[in-house]
Amino acid sequence: MDIREFKDQVFAAGREAGLEEMEVYVSRSKDFSVRIFQEEVDDYTVSLEQGVGFRARYGGKVGYAYVEAVDEDSIKLLVEGAKANAQIIDSDDEIVFFAGSAEYPEVVAFNEELGKVSPEERIEFAKTLETEAFATDSRVALVNWATTGYGETDVYIANTKGLEQSFSRNAAYSFVSAMVKEGETVKTGGRFLFKNDWSQFDAKKQAQEAVQEGVSLLDASTVKSGEYRVLLRYDVVQDLLSTFSSVFSAEAVQKGLSLLGGKLGEQIASPKVTLIDDPLLPNGGASAPFDAEGVATKTKEVIAQGTLTTFLHNLKTAKKDGVESTGNAFRASFKSPVGISPSNFYIKPGEKSYDELVQELGSGLIIIDVQGTHSGANPVSGDFSLGAYGYLVENGKITRAVDQITIAGNFFKLLESVEEIGSDLEFGIPGYGGNVGSPSLIIEKLAIAGN
Repeated sequence: MDIREFKDQVFAAGREAGLEEMEVYVSRSKDFSVRIFQEEVDDYTVSLEQGVGFRARYGGKVGYAYVEAVDEDSIKLLVEGAKANAQIIDSDDEIVFFAGSAEYPEVVAFNEELGKVSPEERIEFAKTLETEAFATDSRVALVNWATTGYGETDVYIANTKGLEQSFSRNAAYSFVSAMVKEGETVKTGGRFLFKNDWSQFDAKKQAQEAVQEGVSLLDASTVKSGEYRVLLRYDVVQDLLSTFSSVFSAEAVQKGLSLLGGKLGEQIASPKVTLIDDPLLPNGGASAPFDAEGVATKTKEVIAQGTLTTFLHNLKTAKKDGVESTGNAFRASFKSPVGISPSNFYIKPGEKSYDELVQELGSGLIIIDVQGTHSGANPVSGDFSLGAYGYLVENGKITRAVDQITIAGNFFKLLESVEEIGSDLEFGIPGYGGNVGSPSLIIEKLAIAGN
């Protein structure tokens, strides 16, 4: 059944059942991934998830239901399910059904040529990742990951107040991880790439970078405990920003789960820091013309030169605060309730290259990886204590690798301590915390536990 015909029948059945305002949210996600191990396909996955989420007001409350099929039987399930759910909801939060924005931006997020890349070509790329990794250095003992993948998402939303919008987005990714061994010392290096332009994928370059990183860590040892000036590589900043992104959610603020409550208009970071949420970023991993409630999206500076200028809102939190939604309503899928998430969420890059930042660091540590953000970081307090490794820098030059250390600090203090920002903006893996990106940052000081 055509989705628009299905929508009309659901709304008609809902009215007959006494439902008032109604909304359908339809999502379809297609995913492909392949992993190569020892020149053979070790894992091959193709999946398709699609379904319809339904919200409806009944007796002053809004009930939810969802189905995975678009057919006549599903119509009854949605209507009866939402009606029953509305009768047991005990929340007093007012749910807003949005009639639509005056206009919607044009967003470039789907690359038709990328969708035409064949599974055979993706498999061959993954095989080349493994082959090139082994060819880069004789000390490569194992390529434990050589993976490529592709995904595309279609979203359609409509309600009884006249809203009706749709969009599509796609992207590909690749990941290679190589284990290098010298004597009894074993280290691992990896490289991840996420783009929606297949021409930007270079298996040889990616494999070489992964192996070279692993080799560079072979002489690693710890350092003395103390406070160090630190260069956080872009991917480490991504991990930290993703972990603490919820503090910028208006919902977290309203629930008392963010220390940023009451600080709008205040200086909360170094004047060098501008934090942007940009759902209109061309080919961004979270780009979209509207959010999960149908509100037109827009680019905004959450932090502008160190000053907190806005929280991220959906319609519910915006109504509570008496402001307009920022277009950050989010649903993980058609099964999920409406929450809040950033889109393409990143720190505005500076002008200095990574190599220039290393020179600027002078003497200190470069951190290239952290572990344990799921357990060693507290999004409410901002505190973190994470296992890490990287390099020792002396007189502006990397002298050796460093491991067996722990970095400890506070996310809010870290924002205040940013001294320099690089030009090497990179994005990570899009997830529930948005598509987070960052350049590398020099931090004034950070507590390091070594020996």
